[in-house]
Amino acid sequence: MANSIFIEKHRDPSCRARTGTLFLPHGEVETPTFMPVGTNATVKAVEPADLDAMGFNIILANTYHLFLRPGPDIIAKAGGLHGFSGWKKNFLTDSGGFQVFSLSQFRKILQEGVHFKSHIDGSSHVLTPEKVVDVQVAFNSDIQMALDICAPWGETEKKAFRAAMLTYDWAKRAKSQWIMHRENGYQGNLFGIVQGNFYEELRKLSAEQISELDLPGIAIGGLSIGEPKEAYIEYLELTSALLPLDKPHYLMGIGTPDYIIEAVRNGIDIFDCVYPTRTARNGLLFTSKGQITIKKAIFKEDFSPIDPECSCHVCKTYSRAYLHHLFRNNEILYSMLASQHNLHFTADFVGKIRRAIEQDRFEAFARAFMSGYSEAAAAE
Repeated sequence: MANSIFIEKHRDPSCRARTGTLFLPHGEVETPTFMPVGTNATVKAVEPADLDAMGFNIILANTYHLFLRPGPDIIAKAGGLHGFSGWKKNFLTDSGGFQVFSLSQFRKILQEGVHFKSHIDGSSHVLTPEKVVDVQVAFNSDIQMALDICAPWGETEKKAFRAAMLTYDWAKRAKSQWIMHRENGYQGNLFGIVQGNFYEELRKLSAEQISELDLPGIAIGGLSIGEPKEAYIEYLELTSALLPLDKPHYLMGIGTPDYIIEAVRNGIDIFDCVYPTRTARNGLLFTSKGQITIKKAIFKEDFSPIDPECSCHVCKTYSRAYLHHLFRNNEILYSMLASQHNLHFTADFVGKIRRAIEQDRFEAFARAFMSGYSEAAAAE
């Protein structure tokens, strides 16, 4: 029933890697694309204008955190997340489910929804699939996610089955609520989430159930949650092959080059992660030859840029020695510059992936990149 918001442009003949265009209320997004994480409607230490200059057209905000503070009413009064934050391009908001379920000692899962206590002040709250849709409508999210249950790595099959069936039931209820808002003028899109943990038949069942809802997009949940990399690759390959090709595919929570390459290889169009910005603030900087830890003494008198091959403002202006100095003295400017560099690196990396796909050389690009990147990372 949903109108298509995605067009596949080109597919690499060697695998399922593809380029495409997402048509969203606040502008088109070329895919594959990486979404910086702006948990509280801000990407930490980075201004919206800088994100725009790097070429990002969509960022992620967190429903759980924004629901608790400042609350959907305030955000709605400000004109949604776009008016509230000053970011005029697209927002994807997650359902808040992952945050709620990670607070296992503070929540209870029922058929109705999730009862939980705020990590901020201990106040009690209930999130139902319908309420989560309502909250994200108040945010004016361009893409909103249905409430789901992410079963942890090592979960029993019985518990994983219950989580997947609840996820399906909640997705159906979310769809009904979303349609009501669409009929009243809301333009944002609802994505469903495939669960099933690490059980093959359960993954297949969940993919079939979520696909039949015919929502504008579909996400793969329950990966990159602490499982071995081999399990990640196996279940990414399994699940992605089950997704409808006319929908955009979203894989949540991946942001390292190797995981991004595996995702794109398997036809993933959208992905997000805190990794580039969180590691930046903690002293880890990306280069084309691998990651470097800027706090190390070897950089105290290193007056070269972070990455001589990088074209970002930070690499054109500042040295490793200066970044080392800022980090060692806990200067706020360090977090700003490091985050800008790591995000620019990630945006440039994904842009190169898009071009490689268009030129039918994705696998060659992936091998060449990871060869140099992995060797240097190991040496570091």
